[in-house]
Amino acid sequence: MPADPCPSTLVGAVLAQHRVHRPGLVGEGFSLSHHRLLRAACARAALLGELLAAAEHPHVGLLLDNTPEYVHWLQACVLGGATAVGINPTRRGPDLERDIRHTDCAVLVTERRQLPLLAGLVLPRQLLVVDDPGFAELLAPYADAPPPAKLPEPATRVLLTFTSGSTGAPKAVVCSQRRLAGAGNKLRARFGLTSADTGYGCMPLFHGNALMGLWSPLLMAGGTVALRRRFSASRFLEDVRAHGAGYFTYVGRAVSYVLATEARADDADSPLRLGFGTEAGAVDAARFEARFGCRLVEGYGSSEGGCNLQQDPSAPPGAVGRAGAGPDDDLAVVDPETGAECPRSRFDAHGRLLNGEEAIGELVNRTDRAGFEGYWRNPEAGAARIRDGWYWTGDLFHRDAEGWFRFAGRTTDWLRVDSENLAVADIENILARWERARAVAVYAVPDPVAGDQVMAAVELTGRQEADSVERLATELTAFLAAQPDLGTKMPPRFVRLVPEMPVTATHKTARTGLRREHWQVADPVLWRPYGRGGEETGYRLLTAADAAGLRAAFAAQGRSALLGDGPA
Repeated sequence: MPADPCPSTLVGAVLAQHRVHRPGLVGEGFSLSHHRLLRAACARAALLGELLAAAEHPHVGLLLDNTPEYVHWLQACVLGGATAVGINPTRRGPDLERDIRHTDCAVLVTERRQLPLLAGLVLPRQLLVVDDPGFAELLAPYADAPPPAKLPEPATRVLLTFTSGSTGAPKAVVCSQRRLAGAGNKLRARFGLTSADTGYGCMPLFHGNALMGLWSPLLMAGGTVALRRRFSASRFLEDVRAHGAGYFTYVGRAVSYVLATEARADDADSPLRLGFGTEAGAVDAARFEARFGCRLVEGYGSSEGGCNLQQDPSAPPGAVGRAGAGPDDDLAVVDPETGAECPRSRFDAHGRLLNGEEAIGELVNRTDRAGFEGYWRNPEAGAARIRDGWYWTGDLFHRDAEGWFRFAGRTTDWLRVDSENLAVADIENILARWERARAVAVYAVPDPVAGDQVMAAVELTGRQEADSVERLATELTAFLAAQPDLGTKMPPRFVRLVPEMPVTATHKTARTGLRREHWQVADPVLWRPYGRGGEETGYRLLTAADAAGLRAAFAAQGRSALLGDGPA
């Protein structure tokens, strides 16, 4: 059995599991050695060789929770040169069918608990239900199969991972074995992961964070991956203690969900030392470290892989990181209309951004392609990413004189208030300090005359009585007035009090629906009406009469169409 003692490729890392009897995968009632993982992968790779022999595209859809079978099929695709397609089990009906058909899955692997999702859908001819007795019979002839005689090259496509869909229909991102191994080796080296380490999987394996931030680094290091079928905030600490996990990855709200669990005196008594992910927010990151004794390292990246920034311990507050000096790393913040590099951002003594109008622009990588390998069957979207030889991230940033990049929001979250560009992320970070806020999302809603107004959705801590809205309005007014880094254009005009923040399957805030619904919703909405002479006022409850007045203002300016289809 060939093995590489220092694997640099995915194939080498999988083959290096031969005769390694340390745990490679642990979880709810199972503990599998590396050697058993390799045998399971070889068996499934041999089966795929038969099933995919006549397929135009060797694509294997995986509609599975975080179970050993998911890892078995991932490794089988690595050895067999097939492409694993992570199917999101929170999708339904036509959307789910679209994902499977769009990615040309020749085989769909699932389990009995997922079968109701597939009822009535047009599916691939090859449907494998891994916990059905018939599957065990199908796999039995391949139980002792060796690795394939012909192993795939690093350029072989190994993954199609869907974008989160937080801003539109998900796109399937192409990822080669070379790119996945490179991402894993980079994080393995950066965080010093070894065969003695265990990483805990918060995120579903169909998501790029779990694959590139957890599974690949631990595979390259020869370490152990700990899984729970589906993420549970209440069992997070129990799991990391049970499995001895010192490392975990996350995206979006996962950290805030854990923080929302009841605090205990022994919370910091665990093996956790490091969490790596995105969008936790500076306030939650500080709370997490104070409570659990575990540092969170925020990175910036995307499923597409065209641009990455990683936090440095010396970074000033709010900074994501600085660009490295690699050959595929020429990052800049540019005006999306002209392509000219934006002036560096400047701040006052309180940390307020002084020149957002000129400093905020789109983050680009001026190295051609920059690791982006395209979208499956979507050349138009791929062309929008690669323009004039640059990779355009679709995200807003600004960069200070020392070279530190600060995230300002998605291009779809662009805020322009009274001709001034505002950073969504800055406003969210300030609102997150409010002790009554469990989760915050800031987004643009149209202004009756021109440009945008700032709106925020806030999920409150604890339960609020129906008659407490006035008190909340007073508290929010006082809180914002006391924030020294809150610019005059930044306070939200509207604040929607949501019972629970809407999120995608990967715990990212689903802003698309929030923007579409704006302030015409059943939830309580606090707003700051203009006073006489245009002076600012404090917050109060938006009434039906207020909403009617706002709609009349839009109609008077011929801008009613901007209100969309929200309820009257």
